[in-house]
Amino acid sequence: MSRLAELLSERPEVVAPRLLGALLTRGGVTVRLTEVEAYAGDSDPGSHAFRGRTPRNAVMFGPAGRLYTYFTYGMHVCANVVCGPEGQASAVLLRAGEVVDGLDVAHGRRLGAPDRDLARGPARLCRALGITLDDNGADLAGEDLHLELPASPATAYATGPRVGLRGAPERPWRFWLQGDPTVSVYRPAKGLRRPG
Repeated sequence: MSRLAELLSERPEVVAPRLLGALLTRGGVTVRLTEVEAYAGDSDPGSHAFRGRTPRNAVMFGPAGRLYTYFTYGMHVCANVVCGPEGQASAVLLRAGEVVDGLDVAHGRRLGAPDRDLARGPARLCRALGITLDDNGADLAGEDLHLELPASPATAYATGPRVGLRGAPERPWRFWLQGDPTVSVYRPAKGLRRPG
């Protein structure tokens, strides 16, 4: 087991705040993570793995230290850091970050976006880094895709409900660096429309 995988082998709500300030590098761009959300597999109605293992969520079952990517709303790729013990699905969604290296490359992928918005939101973060569905299962200790945890954990962070969830929305498993301008705007889940 790599040192990174070992550090990520705890519960997602423990790993998530440790990822704040971490550097994720891919495709010539480095993003400093400023906002994340924890998801705990079959014990979490908000998790893709709540109803068990499927071809889509299989990467979530480990090992820790892999990237779990998925397609959402028919147009966006989102990325998660797989964590927890192998065999128990859990992951941390990468919600937002600040581009700290490769600004020109990120601007080329996110034409017209101001610096603050280049990786502000999970789909924008993936676009800025050039992360695609082909990165699903990739080792985060690799050369082209690399996650570097901060030397010391962030202390000035806030927690709150996860964004846009109907399943377990009250869990305070969204973590963000307080006052950071790259953190996304909180949006609760929209209610289901019932035929009138």
